[in-house]
Amino acid sequence: MLITDGPHGLRKQKDSQQGFSASEAVPATCFPTACTLASTWNRELMRAVGAAIGMEARVEQVGVMLAPGANIKRSPLCGRNFEYFSEDPYMSGVLAAAYIHGVQSKGVGASLKHFAANNQEHRRFTIDAIVDERALREIYFASFEEAIKAEKPWTVMAAYNRLNGEFCSEHSELLTSILLEEWGFDGLVMSDWGAVNQRAAGLAAGLDLEMPGLKGVHDERVIQAVNQGELPMEVLDRAVERVLRLIDKAAAGTSDPGEGDKGDHHELARLAASEGAVLLKNAGGILPLAIDQKVAVIGEFAKIPRYQGAGSSMVTPTRLENAFEAIAERLGGVDKVVYAPGYHSKTISVDEALIKEALEAVQQAEVVLVFAGLPDSYESEGVDREDMRMPEQHNALIEVVAAVNPNVVVVLMNGAPVEMPWHNQVPAILEAYLGGQGGGSAVAQLLYGEVNPSGKLAETFPLRWEDHPAHDCFPGGPRTVEYRESIYVGYRY
Repeated sequence: MLITDGPHGLRKQKDSQQGFSASEAVPATCFPTACTLASTWNRELMRAVGAAIGMEARVEQVGVMLAPGANIKRSPLCGRNFEYFSEDPYMSGVLAAAYIHGVQSKGVGASLKHFAANNQEHRRFTIDAIVDERALREIYFASFEEAIKAEKPWTVMAAYNRLNGEFCSEHSELLTSILLEEWGFDGLVMSDWGAVNQRAAGLAAGLDLEMPGLKGVHDERVIQAVNQGELPMEVLDRAVERVLRLIDKAAAGTSDPGEGDKGDHHELARLAASEGAVLLKNAGGILPLAIDQKVAVIGEFAKIPRYQGAGSSMVTPTRLENAFEAIAERLGGVDKVVYAPGYHSKTISVDEALIKEALEAVQQAEVVLVFAGLPDSYESEGVDREDMRMPEQHNALIEVVAAVNPNVVVVLMNGAPVEMPWHNQVPAILEAYLGGQGGGSAVAQLLYGEVNPSGKLAETFPLRWEDHPAHDCFPGGPRTVEYRESIYVGYRY
């Protein structure tokens, strides 16, 4: 049985024996990430995206997709927020359910993750999330409960972290009392990769499958626990039965892989990107643009788009559009568009020469389109952001351009909220989020009024980090200014 990553597209390694390498993955449709999809508020679209991903998985003989992620966005600084839907548990639950429905309609299993209270990347292997019962039930469990009861995912993935002192992979209340007995989950419970602490204790708590395994080390410990009477044989039998049942379901689903039309899937990815973009501001009706307006396109993201997050979910797209070419196509060619990079997408410091070039370009235009946001290094699995600021070169570029030309439209490409100290200096802001492989043309459609910007935020954008309720207690532990037992949800190590 083959299992792969895939919240926003299939990530199947060409060689299953090698380590993670996005460049060595089978090309697949890269859909917008969960933060973008959530902003569509469109369950039918979510089902369609899930079905397309499920079909591509089935063609590649993949039995289970490690998706979706239903964790709550407790803080905008979580490095993996682009993979999650919302800070609202109901929205997270219904969208996760729609995604699961789509994937499993193609005979491929979904793995709902990361259960539970997995809301940060900083010290994610050891963090202990201290959460009271009411917060767990109303916020952190609710999205999982909704999706599990509505669509019955084939598997649920236990998270790395501890929850109120116990590792999630060996938490009997979490995996047995709540998940199996209370919610009626009858699928398989697997661990996150390398999340198992004590394998025998995990089995007893309700963890059926350890991923990716430790070359038999934990198997020997399980055998020893059974032989010494520490682990009942019926507990082991229960886990074996669930593993075999999952293998049978995956085999049935992939027995007839069929064929998929990835061309249609590209159009679906573009549609999702256009529906997920949010028009944050449009003072004076500067948008939509007119074809006869002279436009300057500023910002390297216009040509080298930020279209997905970094980490285990990275997809090798079947094709990739960029906004500059899509805009130029509408205006009659690249020679009809004034362009300046403004910054280097792989660096963070201000380049005065690029700023000067951008200022010369904007003086020739009626309207300036500035593409900015967060580079890949700012948002990734395994690390949280330090603050909500964009790179200084992006902020500086917007401010100096706005001082020269009043008709500025800022197009943001990012997977989580950012501070916008210049928001009063520009008349229009389009939050494009991470739009996947069709995001470039989707942005052009929105800017020129071919598609109505209908996206709605699924998360709060604080004006500044200090406005967020978790600003003084995230991520917890050594980086917290002061640990207080009285905070609603506290984190400690």
